[in-house]
Amino acid sequence: MKDIFRPNAMEDDPKPNQSLSLRINIFFFSTFIIFCIIIIRLAIIQFVEGSTLTEAEASRDTKNVPLASIRGTIFAKGGEKLAYSTSVQTLYFSLTSEFTQTVTDKETRITSRAPEAAAKADQLAADLAADFVKYGTTLPEGEALTKEAILKAMDLDSKVYSGFMPRPVKRGLSNEEIAYFMENKNKYPTLTVSEEDERHYDPDTVAVQTVGYIKPFKKSKESFDMYLNIQAAMRNDADPGLAYRDDEFVGFDGLELQYQRELRGRNGYLSVAVNAKNMAEGIVETVPPVKGNNLWTTIDKTIQMKTEQAILDQIKWVHSNPVQGKVHKDALTGYAVAMEVDTGNVVAMASMEDYDTNIWTSGTLPTDVYNKIQLNYQNGAITPISSGRSGHNFSSTVFLGSVIKPLTVLIGLNEGFITTSTSYTDKGSTTFGRAGYETTVRNSGGHAYGYFKSPAIAIEKSSNVFMIDEIGKKLYAKYGSEGVNIWDNYMREFGLGERPGSGLPGEHKGLINYIKEMESGSAQSALVYASFGQQGQYTALQLAQYTSTLANQGVRIKPQLVSKITDQAGNTVKAFGREVLNEVKFDKAYWREVIKGMNTSVSAFEDFPYDFARKTGTSQQQYFENKGSHLADNGVFIAFAPRDNPKLAVAVVIPEGGFGSNSAAPVARKIFDAYDWEYGLDGIPKKSLKQPESTADGAAADGAGTDQEQAD
Repeated sequence: MKDIFRPNAMEDDPKPNQSLSLRINIFFFSTFIIFCIIIIRLAIIQFVEGSTLTEAEASRDTKNVPLASIRGTIFAKGGEKLAYSTSVQTLYFSLTSEFTQTVTDKETRITSRAPEAAAKADQLAADLAADFVKYGTTLPEGEALTKEAILKAMDLDSKVYSGFMPRPVKRGLSNEEIAYFMENKNKYPTLTVSEEDERHYDPDTVAVQTVGYIKPFKKSKESFDMYLNIQAAMRNDADPGLAYRDDEFVGFDGLELQYQRELRGRNGYLSVAVNAKNMAEGIVETVPPVKGNNLWTTIDKTIQMKTEQAILDQIKWVHSNPVQGKVHKDALTGYAVAMEVDTGNVVAMASMEDYDTNIWTSGTLPTDVYNKIQLNYQNGAITPISSGRSGHNFSSTVFLGSVIKPLTVLIGLNEGFITTSTSYTDKGSTTFGRAGYETTVRNSGGHAYGYFKSPAIAIEKSSNVFMIDEIGKKLYAKYGSEGVNIWDNYMREFGLGERPGSGLPGEHKGLINYIKEMESGSAQSALVYASFGQQGQYTALQLAQYTSTLANQGVRIKPQLVSKITDQAGNTVKAFGREVLNEVKFDKAYWREVIKGMNTSVSAFEDFPYDFARKTGTSQQQYFENKGSHLADNGVFIAFAPRDNPKLAVAVVIPEGGFGSNSAAPVARKIFDAYDWEYGLDGIPKKSLKQPESTADGAAADGAGTDQEQAD
């Protein structure tokens, strides 16, 4: 009761008119703030976002339809076309609302095309069929384009194309058809003539896996990051000139893929007005495409074709001519690379067997056709994947064999294990491993070469036991298991275990077997077998780069496959020159000793007019047959010429071809002869001096091989 009778209670409460005034002030202030925000937002929309929103509104009313550009040409060094496009004109139909009007039956509730729309489509198809008969040519099958075929191509129900997308009606219009449709645009407002290209490849199948091939973008966009990025940009309304059509052909391998952006050019586009149903209402604007640039490769067509034929001839030869008492019918593939020492230009890159890449240009590949090429459609000179298989399933990357020995000696010299005057007595075999568990390793054929007065003789004689005793075992003694990493570092400096850097898609690093051998617990074994070439498998391009690095005395240069890029007017857009990747610093005396030792006798070069550095190799690879384990010989050969002023480095690999001197070396001889004829190993092209002389076919001059050749 005390609280009820407070005498000052009314004085503590605010007066009614004061409370109302406060609320009104808050209301007006809030209203003012809201109006300010609205005005500021309208200003932002008008002056800041206006252009963007205008474009967004326009994009709802128009759609850009890409028009594919004409793809650039890939030339051989001499200007021959290895891949080129021919221009064809295609008639496109744009589906507009007048062809898609529908009616719904009141009783059945079934919706169908309105009679007026169906009549318009029928009339257009009939008129076109008549025009094609009058002005055009027949289809490739010899039949005229019928009204029914035209209606199917028009895709009135949008089963194949989006509503606004133009439909191709006829590809490859005749000149009369082109003139007629261009002159009758008013009669056919929904028709457009667009220039497109057809891709062709040299029917001589020149370096086909290096040049590469094309596929439709729809079948390619999930295969490469480049195309995934393009697809993402297209979704973000990027420049319409960069948009790709699903049926547009794009590079899928080789130079076609590597230089996709340069070869493609820039697409044009049709700006098509669309309605709310996503149907075309008419063409607002046509922006023509820009033709792609041209590539000028370093591949010499003449040398390339002679290289390819030399491999095929040599494979045939080892099938029927006994070497060391047996023929080599399991030699089915061969790979070769010829690379200029001073420029890095690759004048030949062969992966045999090859095939005709024109099979890809239709956009579809029948299963039976793919089955025939699936083992050899990629470039075996740079990758072991789908690039040919020998009789016992050997890939293009085989153990490099004795061709490693010049580098082995360089390592021994640089590590101080040997000097240029180190002598050695070769007894034909040596051992390694724990006492009581030793493993014996012998020279090829069990040869004991006796006294060597220098490491150069060990290279020339191709002594396995010298490499093991003087380098392999000493690396392990000095570094233990770390010796494998030391070895690996040397290999990589010469490009063995590194991608060569040509930029071709799919370049392989090689198979670094000595790392796996070390990880399995036998670092000493890894170094012993690596020292004479049985612990690393590399591609022909890697071997060519390695050979070039020897010729350049430690300077490793990038293999160049393109000399320049030009536009359609012939102007040079970009030129490519010599590019050094790394340099290995060794004493000059070491280089002289090693290059002096690259002097193995090879009968295929008996009448060769130049002093040249070379090394044969025969690596042994295991296969299983008839419940037993066997060894097959792979032929490997590297060389550069001339010895004192190197111009060309060559590497050849013939899996299961037998000794490298008998299988790979004859191919290299033909490559050197072809280069000498075209350019001159001494700088004087021999074709400018005399007519070509006929040489012995294949390796007929090789016979069964000398004892020295057996030292591979």
